[in-house]
Amino acid sequence: MFSLIFSNPVAKPLNYIILHQIRLFSRDPFPNQVQHYLCRANLIDSIRLSLRSTTSDTTLTSLLNHRLLDSFVVKNALRSSPSLASAWSIFNTLRQKKPRFSFQTETLHAFATVLAKFQRSSELNSLIGVVNAGKFGQVHFSFMNLMNLYATAGDFDSVLKTWDEYRCSGDEKKGCTESYNIVMQAYMRLGKDSEAVLTFDQMINEGGLPNSRTFTIMIEHLVKLGNLDAALKVFETLPLMRITRTLKHYSVLVEAFVDAQRFGVVKTLLAAMKADGKFPSRRMLEPLKCMKEAGFEQETEEFLREMLPDERIKDISLYSMDSPSDSEDEGDEQNDDVNEARVKLKPWLDPKALANSLKKWSSDVVTALEEANFVWTNLLVCKMLRNFRSPETAWSFFCWVAIQPGFTHDAYTIERMMTMLARNGQVELVDKLISKVRIEGIKLPFSTIRLIIDLYGISKKPDAAIKVFRQDRALCGSISDFKLMLLYSSLLRTLTKCKRNAEALETLEDMIMTGVSPDIQTFSGLMNHFALQGEIQTVERLFSMVRQIGLEPDPYMLKLLVQAYCRCERSVLAYRVFQDMKESNLMPDRETKELLVKSLWREEKRKEAAAVEESNQIENSNVLRLALKGHVWTIGSKDIARVHNLYRDSVMKGSS
Repeated sequence: MFSLIFSNPVAKPLNYIILHQIRLFSRDPFPNQVQHYLCRANLIDSIRLSLRSTTSDTTLTSLLNHRLLDSFVVKNALRSSPSLASAWSIFNTLRQKKPRFSFQTETLHAFATVLAKFQRSSELNSLIGVVNAGKFGQVHFSFMNLMNLYATAGDFDSVLKTWDEYRCSGDEKKGCTESYNIVMQAYMRLGKDSEAVLTFDQMINEGGLPNSRTFTIMIEHLVKLGNLDAALKVFETLPLMRITRTLKHYSVLVEAFVDAQRFGVVKTLLAAMKADGKFPSRRMLEPLKCMKEAGFEQETEEFLREMLPDERIKDISLYSMDSPSDSEDEGDEQNDDVNEARVKLKPWLDPKALANSLKKWSSDVVTALEEANFVWTNLLVCKMLRNFRSPETAWSFFCWVAIQPGFTHDAYTIERMMTMLARNGQVELVDKLISKVRIEGIKLPFSTIRLIIDLYGISKKPDAAIKVFRQDRALCGSISDFKLMLLYSSLLRTLTKCKRNAEALETLEDMIMTGVSPDIQTFSGLMNHFALQGEIQTVERLFSMVRQIGLEPDPYMLKLLVQAYCRCERSVLAYRVFQDMKESNLMPDRETKELLVKSLWREEKRKEAAAVEESNQIENSNVLRLALKGHVWTIGSKDIARVHNLYRDSVMKGSS
């Protein structure tokens, strides 16, 4: 029957019309993605203004019925809500006036974040319960989502409860690094100081690798306890462990030392922040003003100038999506009451979304960007460059923005572009930027040169890394012996990633000949690399070099040596290292011990295998177990043990 209907000549035009409509609706209504982004941004601004107006909810209702409304718009409108009531207004209006609107994970998560931000734990729990009951289809909150939400809401008991559920779920008995971070922070906020230290201990011993945020929490905890010197020591240890010092680290310390009126330390921190190529955060504004009032004008002038609002960025004060009367010519005719109710806001801008809209660089995209009249600041350009996925598009944008009125590239924007190009192996473009830097006398942060060398290891460009190390490192000014050691270590890591083994060994010898001593992490990285290549003689040679230059092998290196011997079927040598560790009151972790036992049994060394199995593990000594932890190329066991001891002792002192 259906075939007869569709074969009817009268039905053909109807079928044609339906197909034509489908094609029309499936077409993108915007000439390019930039136009789509701009219209969405305009709608978000209109909703933001509506939420802050004193008029009726009619405007908000009409805006939420706009044809461009989608999860992206709703998510960002919720995030921009000035109050909990305004967020509820968006949520309830959509539920009542637009029942077919599909609440996606990102939308519900945004609403949950607003509830958490305003400390509404009961309402947050109600929403989580509704979502988990399947009222919003397949949407659900993960354990990590829940832990973050509860932490934001200040409901730290629920954080710990969720953490226990997370660890008991499935076969995974340990969490990711961020989950440990959240638990550490929860204990800190609850005043359970010793439990925070034990969580850090737990992270290390369960194989977690602490990151920058781990040490942010540790520094905040020490500052909270009033032990600023210990917090500063942790901060100073981070480069030894190849942990990036973030703006949050600087912000916490600058604020604390300004409050303590220890301005000499603040001067040192500001100089280090500039050398690391960090923008000052808004959190630093008040502390720096206090420092300026204390007489340190020269040290704070440049930072305060960078933090001033850009006067070129104008406020938005009229609705633009729902009224054709948004004209400056009609201003005098507007009712006074309406004028008094106007709210002024800075335009909404999402650098990530804008960068994603520039995937296909073309003349139409350029025209759309120019007509949008964006105020291109160095901070905005940095954020844009960070979010580009294609190096070609990023380079096109970088060159285009360079000729925009009022904008000039600086060391920050050039650094962003360089690192992206290096990661993607665009050597010629990196060299072009380096030449520009050299000609214009721009000083690059040391971290930029080192990062470029590291990234050339990812893109497998060892010759380019060698060139940057030898010819371009002077662009960051004078380099201390410690920083030169870090550069050598990065180059060695890049060479091993690119399988340039002979050159790596030559570079190591050159490093020692010039008086720069490699640290334990560098030797551990090299030993691990050559062990994986099966070059056991090179591993032994490197191990002997450690003592020759006056270094003492740390327990983590000994653990790596045991693993290397086992991989190369030299279990007897691995057993000898095991015996040395045992005499030092240290014991490998369970995985290494099991590997040694299997290797000994495979090589029919039954007596030795039995001795290893019968050896008693020192389960109750946290310090000894921590001393065996580390990570090749980055974290040495002595450094992590030093930080742990410093943290533990400071907490115990503060508690007593």
